[in-house]
Amino acid sequence: QVQLVESGGGLVQPGGSLRLSCAASGSIFSINAMGWYRQAPGKERELVAVITSGGSANYADSVKGRFTISIDNAKNTVYLQMNSLKPEDTAVYTCNADLKTRSWTVGYSRYWGQGTQVTVSS
Repeated sequence: QVQLVESGGGLVQPGGSLRLSCAASGSIFSINAMGWYRQAPGKERELVAVITSGGSANYADSVKGRFTISIDNAKNTVYLQMNSLKPEDTAVYTCNADLKTRSWTVGYSRYWGQGTQVTVSS
């Protein structure tokens, strides 16, 4: 019913930049928040950044000052601008959305994208 599709991943050299996009589609009544998680091989998934539909954002300490999250409510799309990338940023980045599919739903439900690979290497 709801699908999240990420794009923008790829291979980049240390110090480079990438911009990830995640578009939510389907039966969406309202979005509370959207965010980005990442998971490196052998490590647990961690929250990178999250933003509410009102534009309030929070970041993991490891990416503060380097990454910027933004949201386009009209397009139900969240972006992650990643600058000054480091090898330790290498991971599968997955989009998450907290949203309602019906107006009568009391709470919000979480949806996940398939993930996009980001590799930072010289």
